[in-house]
Amino acid sequence: MKINTNSNSYTIIYASVMVIVVAFILAFTSAALSERQQKNERLDKMKQILSSLNIQASNDNEAETLFYEKVKNDQIINSAGEILAEKGGFEIVVKKELAEPLENRQLPLYVCDIDGETKYVLPLYGSGLWGALWGYVALNDDKDTVYGIYFSHESETPGLGAEIADPHFQDQFTGKLLMKDNNIALSVVKSGRVSDTNYQVDGITGGTITSNGVDEMLKRCLGQYHVFLTAK
Repeated sequence: MKINTNSNSYTIIYASVMVIVVAFILAFTSAALSERQQKNERLDKMKQILSSLNIQASNDNEAETLFYEKVKNDQIINSAGEILAEKGGFEIVVKKELAEPLENRQLPLYVCDIDGETKYVLPLYGSGLWGALWGYVALNDDKDTVYGIYFSHESETPGLGAEIADPHFQDQFTGKLLMKDNNIALSVVKSGRVSDTNYQVDGITGGTITSNGVDEMLKRCLGQYHVFLTAK
């Protein structure tokens, strides 16, 4: 039987078959790549946490090895400083938790061992000029002295706000103190306006909004750990 390729029914059937085939190919490709994408995201998160601890891995395998060697617990705590779980903090989506009432939030807390000394790593999430900012701050076991810090961004301006991801900006935080008069005092101020070197760092010249975003992110995200940070 000869098929009439010019008929409406043929066109409809052909288009339907092509849609099904393309949808199947896309679904198969997505499923095949999903596991790899998730693994890459996990490795990137591990590298960021390690960076806050002043550790740079040369490859993915080393990053994973170092992470599990240095991070002893990825706890989940609440705003009252109570431990909700000894494991599972790594899976917490910080952006999602920040949308919850403070008393309902699950807060990740990474308890680390660096050369026999305890360090605590806390996650950060906020907004810059053009998009999201995020990072991690590592504290000494006094819960007050910054051991290291890591920042990154979604789409800040190169040469300006994007410099929050550069070592010359991040290195300023090392050795700074977190708390003053029972409040979060670690701050980013306008470049050249540092008046208290114990707590303040220079913002980025020409990147005022991004600098303000980092400052707000530090105070808001670290503030939710207030009970934990002030408990001795």
